[in-house]
Amino acid sequence: MQERSSVGELANQLRRELDRYSPGGKLPSSRALVERFRVSPVTVSRALAQLTAEGLVVTRPGAGAFRATPRAATTATGDTSWQEVALSADGAADVVPRTVDASAVLATLAVPPPGVIEFNGGYLHPSLQPERAMAAALSRAGRRPGAWSRPPMEGLPELREWFARGIGGSVTAADVLVSAGGQTALTTALRALAPPGAPVLVESPTYPGMLAIARAAGLRPVPVPVDADGVRPALLADAFHATGARVLVCQPLFQNPTGAVLAPARRPEVLRIARDAGAFVIEDDFVRRLVHEDAGPLPPPLAADDPDGVVVHVGSLTKATSPSFRVSALAAHGPVLERLRAIQVVDTFFVPRPLQEAALELVGSPAWPRHLRAISAELKIRRDTMTAALRLELPDFSLPHIPSGGYHLWLRLPAGTDEQPLTTAALRTGVALTPGRPYFSAEPPAAHIRLSFAAVAGTGEIVEGVRRLRAAYGTG
Repeated sequence: MQERSSVGELANQLRRELDRYSPGGKLPSSRALVERFRVSPVTVSRALAQLTAEGLVVTRPGAGAFRATPRAATTATGDTSWQEVALSADGAADVVPRTVDASAVLATLAVPPPGVIEFNGGYLHPSLQPERAMAAALSRAGRRPGAWSRPPMEGLPELREWFARGIGGSVTAADVLVSAGGQTALTTALRALAPPGAPVLVESPTYPGMLAIARAAGLRPVPVPVDADGVRPALLADAFHATGARVLVCQPLFQNPTGAVLAPARRPEVLRIARDAGAFVIEDDFVRRLVHEDAGPLPPPLAADDPDGVVVHVGSLTKATSPSFRVSALAAHGPVLERLRAIQVVDTFFVPRPLQEAALELVGSPAWPRHLRAISAELKIRRDTMTAALRLELPDFSLPHIPSGGYHLWLRLPAGTDEQPLTTAALRTGVALTPGRPYFSAEPPAAHIRLSFAAVAGTGEIVEGVRRLRAAYGTG
């Protein structure tokens, strides 16, 4: 983290000093910058690379860095108002409009302003990410023979085998496609299994990114309520019967946002109901590797208990590593696998081979199980810290379920509390949270918020963030 900060500070300083040099003028040598600012050569190199990317500096191998010639004045902005007509006309015949509302997804991806505590994040804080192990894995991967050649379209056989072993049951490497992150895999699965205009059953509440995928594909999300034991089978059967849907998307393990785990008795029921409806179940197994230390044995993926090809399984390495480590798996039995493969190839060709090789290096290294044990212990500590702080500072907020995996808590707000004013007031007090409304595809039964405990620096920030949230609640 210190290195990143130094790079930004040096880039800012050099940017302020560029006016001292005429266009084409040579900047001080890297050695001179190292001595003057007392930073490492790597910091100087990265700062100059940043200015080069901004078009402010030009570097010439063996000659040094020079101030770039200013760009010519930008031409007048054109008139793009015609696009409103074109885009509206294009969707006029759609059964379900395919306009994309990415606001809820962007809320979890956006970096809050400095000083704001990030309770809205969807990824591990950099201090929890296996940065050294990933860097070492990428370095080793880059030296593998053929590492930069084109990989098999389905993915490297060894990586497919690793994912298959993790799923279990009758799943083999031949049933697995390597994909570029869970979001891409979900997009591929929905496009493969449901035509535009079709209904798709979703848990309620559910991950807003999945709702955005469905709507962008012209699908109609139909909610099926979730309780503490996961999706409710009787209501699921009713929804299949009423809509004729052929797809259910669910998260059986540490569901987002409720944290629920599908109860053992419901697992075969869900598969039987889907099979009777002639439907597929897309299993989004997104946080299996973010289990908490006190969780006990985990149930296997639904795909492990499904020899008949009802389940299309999605599993990812991203949540347990880094948002930039976008490697996931799609697994399926039967003819549907060829359709998944065809859509993935058309959309993305393949996952870059160096990234696949790095994934193999990472999960095969001794650092991988150490990392998983470390985050398992740390996430439990953070969960317990946030739970205790909420009970002390905000006892009126209902916390019906404390999950034993994942990275967030789902809170029901007191009756009469409006999510949006609270979210706005919280941001003013220096804490970013996620309102609950985007997690529902229909009218929500109550107001909720989701609080992440993984994206912050540590337990001190959690306690301070809850204290700020209490102040926001008092003024909201």
